[in-house]
Amino acid sequence: MYDCEPQGCPCGYFQEEDGVHECRCSQGELERYQKKISGPLLDRIDLQIHVPRLNYQELKYKRASETSATIRERVIAARQIQVERLKREQLYCNSAMGHREIVKYCRLTMQAEKLLEKFFTSLGLSARSHDRIIKVAQTIADLAKSDCIDTAHLAEAIQLRTREG
Repeated sequence: MYDCEPQGCPCGYFQEEDGVHECRCSQGELERYQKKISGPLLDRIDLQIHVPRLNYQELKYKRASETSATIRERVIAARQIQVERLKREQLYCNSAMGHREIVKYCRLTMQAEKLLEKFFTSLGLSARSHDRIIKVAQTIADLAKSDCIDTAHLAEAIQLRTREG
């Protein structure tokens, strides 16, 4: 769920569920701390995710995952897609697009468009949030080598705009 409200506290353990630390801040401390970061400022941050603390076993366990070299190749390929798409605009990546370029180049499937409308309407998103979500979704689509933004790309972009797990 997209959450425009700042989260966190002075001690750094707000809503931690690791069983090791517990937030002991008062409601007043939480409110003062959370007012320091305004909605318009958070609106300018594309990715807002909560990264939970790992326990020792999670750190020790080595699971198979993509190598850095494989990830690097996917990122280079996605960047090349962006360069080709935006060369007429003299832009080099999705994050540099303005609203005009988003309308011109970012194609959403009908289902993705309906999902975006639902989130935009129900959560009262700003125009800035709308455009940032689309730019992140376009980048996710580029990484997947997709010609258009589908619901999975859009849902992931919306999820990356929240700071809760």
